[in-house]
Amino acid sequence: MSGTMNLKLKVWRQPNSEAKGSFVNYDAANVSPDMSFLEMLDVVNEDLVKKGEDPIHFDHDCREGICGMCSLHINGRPHGPKQAITTCQLHMRSFQDGQTVTIEPWRATAFPVIKDLAVDRSAFDRIQQAGGFVSVNTGGVPDANAIAIPKPVADEAFNSATCIGCGACVAACKNASAMLFVSAKVSQMALLPQGQPERYRRVQAMVTQMDEEGFGSCTNTGACEAECPKEIKITNIARMNRDFFTAKFFKQEEA
Repeated sequence: MSGTMNLKLKVWRQPNSEAKGSFVNYDAANVSPDMSFLEMLDVVNEDLVKKGEDPIHFDHDCREGICGMCSLHINGRPHGPKQAITTCQLHMRSFQDGQTVTIEPWRATAFPVIKDLAVDRSAFDRIQQAGGFVSVNTGGVPDANAIAIPKPVADEAFNSATCIGCGACVAACKNASAMLFVSAKVSQMALLPQGQPERYRRVQAMVTQMDEEGFGSCTNTGACEAECPKEIKITNIARMNRDFFTAKFFKQEEA
């Protein structure tokens, strides 16, 4: 694609979680197809600032698909129309000249709107704090290869650990379930020897915190896996459920 594009934007504007929001129309003129989606929003915001208007608020940080901050619902899909990429990795060549692009924040009770497109995802932090760690004694550091781990197991744990906590799974789910996120964090430790001592206490604590945060239940629709930018597999949810039931029925521990 060569030249520039002119797009129509329908952007959700909302002062805070208590106020009523609405869509506002903006024109994005002379957009380069080589721009990232966030760069396009930067240009629109620059024009708004020059006009003395309030810029569009949205989350961003690394802009490399690592941090998980960019959380935009674009034309009805978390992170936009492309598979396995975050919003910051989405380029404008994925859209057509004259197209209307609808931009919304994540929609979930557990993710209240801070302003416009930015939402509060601290619920994920509290789930991590509840059990997403291993307890170790300080002192001498063992060699990295002191504990032999089969490569398929290490690969599975690594794949689970690639979750960036963006919340796309929650936004894609009709129930606003966080089970893909939680199960990825549970799995990355449950698969490795270092995570075994607290394995059953961990899963109980994290699932309990997830429920307290107001996330919905999983009904196996698979939308979370389909929209996850890191392609986390729902087999992690099966592993988490198995550990949770094992903890409740056979290895009950105080959470």
